[in-house]
Amino acid sequence: VQLQASGGGSLQAGGSLRLSCAASGRTFSTFHMGWFRQAPGQGREFVAVVSSSGSTDYYASSVKGRFTISRDNAKNTVYLQMNALKPEDTAVYYCAASERFVLYAGAYSYWGRGTQVTVSS
Repeated sequence: VQLQASGGGSLQAGGSLRLSCAASGRTFSTFHMGWFRQAPGQGREFVAVVSSSGSTDYYASSVKGRFTISRDNAKNTVYLQMNALKPEDTAVYYCAASERFVLYAGAYSYWGRGTQVTVSS
């Protein structure tokens, strides 16, 4: 499956953004989809994951209550709605697909190119 993330940008703290990740290729609805992020000089960090059906999701504690992951299998797209953004949310955000509902990046077989999110104070 090929993944393409979009929707990043620069904004002030407290604002909102919605990231999208469009998939093509193998059947999108069979994969669990995750969002990860990587800030400069840091490792790739788990953000959120949604199950293949969209019925189950899980969030990193740092974003829980502010971010919402969702998917539209008819459109082969997964979303990350980000509200109440903070400067520490600044990172390159990546979407990824896995056959397992897990939190660690190593389990994800397919990755999209990242999209930059920059939050200023």
